[in-house]
Amino acid sequence: MNPPQNAKPPAPTPASLQAPSLQRAQQGGLRTPSNRKTIYDRNLNRTRTSELSRASFAYLFSEMVQYAQKRVTGIQDLERRLNEQGYPLGLRLLPLLVYREPPRTSHRSIRILALLQFITTTLWKHLFGGRPADALERSSTNEAEYMISDNEPLVNGYISVPKEMNQLNCAAYVAGIIEGVCDAGGLTARVSAHNAGTEMWPGKTIFLIRFEEEVLEREAVLEKSGRSV
Repeated sequence: MNPPQNAKPPAPTPASLQAPSLQRAQQGGLRTPSNRKTIYDRNLNRTRTSELSRASFAYLFSEMVQYAQKRVTGIQDLERRLNEQGYPLGLRLLPLLVYREPPRTSHRSIRILALLQFITTTLWKHLFGGRPADALERSSTNEAEYMISDNEPLVNGYISVPKEMNQLNCAAYVAGIIEGVCDAGGLTARVSAHNAGTEMWPGKTIFLIRFEEEVLEREAVLEKSGRSV
């Protein structure tokens, strides 16, 4: 049956009443806030004092560990993956923290000891609730090796390690951050996390930092020139 000749066509649906999926399809690409600003427009000092709750961090970090654990074949492989996840964070943290330093003290250290002191104080306080690392030592047998001690690593506080994996140290993630900071500062190094529990500090971890030979050669030249930082 044909419709009457005088029948009116249905009124078009206003754009504001269209389904969200259609609106997204028409827009295409990534959506931006109504003020057209993104995270890249945010002042770097705005979140200087903001903190993430420990519960949120514990949940996110445990999910990271579980995600990595499903894709590895052993403890060393798992620690390597955690290290690789922390490394990009370290690359970005060094320029950010240097930028946030007061103008009179804001500089990138090119000496080993100065950079390590920056890591054990400024970096550690930024990551772990305002407290510095517990110790910084140099190896007595290898001049290329330094050790940072943390008696209670925050990242291990919410991880239950099975007995068959008691050699696992999830602080390998922090080792990756340290390695990223060293590389960003031009002091190439390899960093690993090792269990060093004692009766008083059963969760104590030592971060072993091994600098490359060319870093030591440059250090010797700077030492002769008298440059301290």
